[in-house]
Amino acid sequence: MMNELKPYPAYKDSGVPWLGEVPEHWDVRRLKYVLRECDTRSSDGNEQLLRVSQYTGVTQRKRFDGGDEPDTRAQSLVGYKCVCPDELVVNIMLAWNGSMGVSKFFGIASPAYCVYRFGDIAVPWYLHYLLRSPVYMARIKAVSTGVIESRLRLYTDDLFRLEALVPPLSEQAAIARFINHADRRISRFIRTKLKLIKLLEEQKQAIIHRAVTRGLDPNVRLKPSGVEWLGDVPEHWEVLPVKRVLHRLIDCEHKTAPVADGESEYRVVRTTGVRNGHLKWKGTYCTTQAAFKEWTKRGLPEPGDVIFTREAPAGEACVVPESQSICLGQRTVLLKLKLEEYDSQFLIYMIYTGPPRNIIRLATQGSTVGHFNMDDIARMTVLKPCLSEQREIVNYIDEETRGLSMAMAQADQKIALIREYRTRLIADVVTGKLDVREAAARLPVETVEPELVDEVESLCEGDEEVVDDLEAITEEVEV
Repeated sequence: MMNELKPYPAYKDSGVPWLGEVPEHWDVRRLKYVLRECDTRSSDGNEQLLRVSQYTGVTQRKRFDGGDEPDTRAQSLVGYKCVCPDELVVNIMLAWNGSMGVSKFFGIASPAYCVYRFGDIAVPWYLHYLLRSPVYMARIKAVSTGVIESRLRLYTDDLFRLEALVPPLSEQAAIARFINHADRRISRFIRTKLKLIKLLEEQKQAIIHRAVTRGLDPNVRLKPSGVEWLGDVPEHWEVLPVKRVLHRLIDCEHKTAPVADGESEYRVVRTTGVRNGHLKWKGTYCTTQAAFKEWTKRGLPEPGDVIFTREAPAGEACVVPESQSICLGQRTVLLKLKLEEYDSQFLIYMIYTGPPRNIIRLATQGSTVGHFNMDDIARMTVLKPCLSEQREIVNYIDEETRGLSMAMAQADQKIALIREYRTRLIADVVTGKLDVREAAARLPVETVEPELVDEVESLCEGDEEVVDDLEAITEEVEV
């Protein structure tokens, strides 16, 4: 059905350079004629707390452990802004990256957000997709106020001056219905790939766990490890706290390093940049040379050192690479290994599948934000074969899991491609490049509300913690 979509029969100049041509029968109206700002406040703060992000749109902020307390660091939710279904919620601090969306829920949102109600000429979910499309995100970034990207703000007057494409109401509804249908199909595809990745990851972790807790010799003599859940380990291995294989354990600066204007060779590693044993550069940002010197006074991260996250989330780790000058962001620590005794990659495997993993799991249960103090980290139990055996185990793991890693990478690539397709499809539909009226009319009646791909974006990206970090920042801002 999607391959049959064609452009509209006739187009006209929109009169707006960044919009170009639009279908001949569509209107172009400033958003001040489409939206009305709402500022109703909560009197007791007992409503459902909502979040808004570029990944998930507007969702309910619920604790992962199922607790009744709100998932927030704010001391009180009194005065938070009330939100009704079909209202637009905008994080004015992050609107430039798409952190806005229409709500399906009653609830409350940060007072640093703006809440808008749609007028009679708009179908809310059509506008939801329109405002989150790449062309509108770029324009929103252009009209936002601020010196550098991280300080851009989208104020109501600036939003209201933006031109919105306004098809007839029936057509807006058809567009929203078509996108929901497409989302449902794409969501099903993504979930299938996610299940495959999960199964492959479990198989990979089983291989690693066996190797780093029992070694490679099936006939090795064993001894009690002293760790209740772990059982026996090879007789010649040491069981000791991680501090015994470190030169130093270095905490980060407990303040945020400044963001550099433009590109810089000096980068700050946030907790969002440390995932599944790897350093992800999109979780880092550039800082100045002066700040880099200040933030490395406690210790310079060097190749072979290990970065460990204390929270948000706790228990992620990666090896410091050779190719970049980096310093620690907040909630990270540096493990300077005795490399003549302990292999960095062996420690990474140990952290994710050895004794530390159970400690990490216990430390993060029952808490909105899992947290480690420095003593907790220093006391984490690790297993220590001789260095040559550690390296033999690392080589074995790398060889045995290579095929699994390749299969997971291929599944990730397919997810990335379908996301790109989805973004392009939605952009073409909401801006009138493709006509979906006939396709929407032929869609079957859906008795269950479609599950949008936005709701699984965080599972695919692994960036839900980014959302939590940004929510925490927003809650601290007084508007």
